[in-house]
This record gives sequence, C-alpha cells and structure tokens, in this order.
Amino acid sequence: MAIRRPSQIQIACIPQILKGRDCIGGARTGSGKTIAFAAPILQKLSEDPFGVFAVVMTPTRELALQISEQFAALGASMNLRQAVIVGGMDMIAQALALQKRPHVVIATPGRLADHIRSSGEEAIAGLRRVKFLVMDEADRLLTPGFAEDLEECMNVMAKAKTRQTLLFSATITQSVMQLKESFRHIFVHEVPSNSISIPATLDQTYLFIPTHVREAYLVSLLTLPINEKKSAIVFVNRATTAEVLKRIFRSMDVRVTSLHSQISQRERIDSLGRFRAEAARVLVATDVASRGLDIPVVQMVVNFDIPADPDDYIHRVGRTARAGRTGESIAFVTEHDINRIKAIEERVGKVMTKYELVTESMVIRDSLQQTSNAKREALMDLERENSGSLSKKRRFDGR
Repeated sequence: MAIRRPSQIQIACIPQILKGRDCIGGARTGSGKTIAFAAPILQKLSEDPFGVFAVVMTPTRELALQISEQFAALGASMNLRQAVIVGGMDMIAQALALQKRPHVVIATPGRLADHIRSSGEEAIAGLRRVKFLVMDEADRLLTPGFAEDLEECMNVMAKAKTRQTLLFSATITQSVMQLKESFRHIFVHEVPSNSISIPATLDQTYLFIPTHVREAYLVSLLTLPINEKKSAIVFVNRATTAEVLKRIFRSMDVRVTSLHSQISQRERIDSLGRFRAEAARVLVATDVASRGLDIPVVQMVVNFDIPADPDDYIHRVGRTARAGRTGESIAFVTEHDINRIKAIEERVGKVMTKYELVTESMVIRDSLQQTSNAKREALMDLERENSGSLSKKRRFDGR
C-alpha cells in the first residue's frame, strides 16, 4: 500500500487498541484513521478468528465502501471475509451475506437496523458475539438523525463490557466525549481543535456575489485558464441544485458528474469512480461526499452553498490539501450568508481572503448569458422529467 511509516494517530492508537483498551481517536481528515482501527482489528482476528468479529458503523454508503476497500487490502493475505450492509442494495443478498458470518461487517445504521427488524435471527445472530464496534465519523453518527437506528443496532450486539468500542472522527464533539464515561479503561487521542480543523496547506478564499448569478460566477471560476484543468468538488446543500449545476456544466462541455442521495446506489458508485479516475474533472455533491472519502486528486473545493454548521465546512474543505498536499477552497458568499461565514471563521480561527481572479465585468462579458440560458434549459428538463415520473406513478397506482 506504499505506507512507509505510521501517522500520528496510528502511533498513538494502535498499541492501545492492541492492549484491549476502548479508544476515542480524533485527527484531521486524511491522516490514516481507517488503518488506525483496521490494522489492530485484523491483528486480533488473526489470533482468534471467528465471525462476526467486528462491526464498523459509518454515516454514508460511500464511506462504507471505501472502508471495505481498506480492509480488503490489509486483510488480503488472511482470507478476510467481509460484508457491506448499506442502503440501495439488495436486502436478500445482504441477509445471505450476514448468515455466512463474515469476519467484518461494515454498515450504515439505517440498513443494518432494517435487517435487525426484518431479516430474522439467523442473519443477525453473529452480531451478538462481536469483539469490536467501530464508529467512524462518530460525531455524525451521534446526531439525532441516527439515534433510533443506532440504538436498534447496539441492542443486539455484545455489551460494552465484553467488546472493544472505537470511536474515530475528524472533529471530536461534546456528544462523542460524553461517551467517555460509558466505556472501560478508555484511551483518548485528540489533536487540539485548532490544528485539526483546517490543513495548513489549504488556501481559503471567498467571493461575495448576488444570489441570482452564482451559477455564472461558478462557470467563470472553473473555466479560468488557471483553473480549467484542476479537479474540483462543488458542494451544494440540496440534491436539486446538484442536478441543475451538472446539466449546466454538461451543456458547456465540462467533464462533470454528481453525487447526492436522490440517485441510485449504482449511479453513486459510478459517479465517484469517474471522478477518482479523472474521467470527470468536476464533482457536484451534497454532504454525502464531505466526510471521510479519500479522493487524492482534488485540487479545489467550492462551497456553492454555505453550510449551516461550521464543522460541515471543515469536512468539505478537508477533501483537498490532504496528506501535506496543497489545495484551495472558495466560498460563494451571498447577502444571506454573512453570519454563517463569521461562525466558520471563528471556528477555524482564520479570516478568509477575497478571491481576486473572478470579477463582475468578466462574468458579464464571458459567462452570464450562456449560463442563464443553460440554467433555464436545465430547470425545464428537470420539470419534464419530474412530471413524467409522476405520470408513471399515477398510472401504476391507478390514479
């Protein structure tokens, strides 16, 4: 895997996990957290192999698939059996995979909870003896949106006193630290928040623009001669926005793909694969792409929409400037985003500088009319497609 020396979090956590301690591990994105828990789990598995040995919980499907790839690479020499249990895939095939007692189960809470409720004791019996429970991106998993499903999963697993619990995240929130009292003999490794937030090699800038012309500014930004070959992720807050931007860029012959919750799992896998393989230069995505994903080619992150939570901004811009490489982020700030930007700057401890290469006159001259036409056509296409989908549903339902 071309890993020559351990990272800071691996040096700190691996020996403690091998000693049998529970662990809370915090370090910036791209610092090797997956190997920090996967390597000691596989070491312990090799000493006493049985399935299900470990369950890894993660908030997104894409991150679950990426963790699976890491386990497969690390466990290639020991015939590791694993199962990925995420939404958008066939439930029956997953239930059969669970019945075969894989050594490692990597799952999103919602889909694993679905199996616990409906797939029968034979499918979930292996979870009752699990030796390791990992929560990757633990701060996200411990939010109210995952609470019910996570509780359902935890109730069928081996109790805390008979298993090791490992919590890892780029941001260690109060909700994560509150669990410290629940575990035995716990080890905590946390890089101070002012150093984990933003990589030192990241150049943070902003563009202050009117809301109704953001698309034209985005086109001008990504087609500048200095940027036209850079790989970029454009983050938005809504799936509809992602689809509109994707269609605008396609009409302008920009190699683009999208990633959000409203497309099928197969499309999500294909989109991420195209971007990783550099078949697409621009990825337009919601926050499903903001956490944990290792995409080494990202040179620029654009926040087309500013997130409400400063920690979401940290995770988004963490897709670039990874592992010591340089990167840049540009925030599109409208008249509605001032308070959000102030909160972000306070959280990261740094004031953003103005991006000077895109000007109003340039946008009006080069991209405003073409982008406006492309946006109008994109919205009309989406409306037609949505109307067609509704008509099909009505015919199917007999209405």
